[in-house]
Amino acid sequence: MCASGEHSFFSSSHTCSRCVCEMWLTRKRWTICTISILLIVYKTTDIGRNEAHQRTGLTRKSEPGSFRLMVNSSEKHFSFDLRDLSDMGVGWKSNATLVTIIRKDVLRFLDAERDVSVLKSSFKPGDKVRYVLDRRRTFDISQTLHSLLPEVSPLKNKSFKTCAVVGNSGVLLKSRCGKEIDSHGFVIRCNLAPLEEFADDVGLRSDFTTMNPSVIPRVYGGLQDERQRDSFIRRLQQLNNSVLWIPAFMVKGGERHVEIVNELILKHKLKVRTAYPSLRLIHAVRGFWLTNKINIKRPSTGLLMYTMATRFCDEIHLYGFWPFPKDGKGNPVKYHYYDGLKYRYFSSAGPHRMPLEFKTLKTLHSKGALKLTTSECTYA
Repeated sequence: MCASGEHSFFSSSHTCSRCVCEMWLTRKRWTICTISILLIVYKTTDIGRNEAHQRTGLTRKSEPGSFRLMVNSSEKHFSFDLRDLSDMGVGWKSNATLVTIIRKDVLRFLDAERDVSVLKSSFKPGDKVRYVLDRRRTFDISQTLHSLLPEVSPLKNKSFKTCAVVGNSGVLLKSRCGKEIDSHGFVIRCNLAPLEEFADDVGLRSDFTTMNPSVIPRVYGGLQDERQRDSFIRRLQQLNNSVLWIPAFMVKGGERHVEIVNELILKHKLKVRTAYPSLRLIHAVRGFWLTNKINIKRPSTGLLMYTMATRFCDEIHLYGFWPFPKDGKGNPVKYHYYDGLKYRYFSSAGPHRMPLEFKTLKTLHSKGALKLTTSECTYA
């Protein structure tokens, strides 16, 4: 404290030397000055971010570097007529500034290069792992699974000018989008959908293919007989050394299907590069969209793939995303282009909120963050 006659911030009966007082005042002035400079720098950066968000047509949240999509969270009310979606590609232009903003914002929650797969070094055989969506239950890492874990991320140091994320909606039928899809630098496909008999509409190229464990009992009869196993093996052979992405740690029940698949891959020495998403991926993706006021229960595979693709794709094109039973002309649209499976898009019982996801993607399309193709392609 300072002696009587010296400037003081506090009153006290105690005294101190002049030099101690001056040192204290000097330190305090430096502290105040440093804080002031930091505030000026932050405010300048904040103004710059605001201007960038205004240029892209998005409104900012309070968190630095984030964005908010202005989307009505109600699934039952849409601000567009389905007939308006037939020519969405006309005049579309990529918004590189917005793409960069979204990439940085996604990186606050997850990094696709890291979270696309757990690595061999993450576990050892016999380790117990809790299911992502059922934390009360655990399963053991088998020797088979461990042997197929990648040594390094399959997306390590990857970057592409254009990427295609191909969903499985029946809107792809008669779209003639096959050549356009295959022309992209990187092609992501969902749930091991069949390609050869639909090549004109969906293409043949696969660089990254997802396969939910539920595909095994639903499409391949649980691989119980030789015919089913042969059909499944032929499908994996078509991947031609690309990435097969298997969500192995989601819920109890799927692990037995994953184990059968892994055993077949090893037994037949199939040329696929297996990947198994990190235990945090789905929660991180959901957190990203919730922060931007998109209230989804669980992101669909398509939304997961788009979110991850923002990390390594400069331009993302979506095909086969259509959560409606009819197209813009009133024609029936199958849920999957390759089967007769029914789906109640607006049901609250299902794990996904497809119409809300679509509305969100349409908003991003209109702002140039991605291109959403919902009609015939005209690729030359």
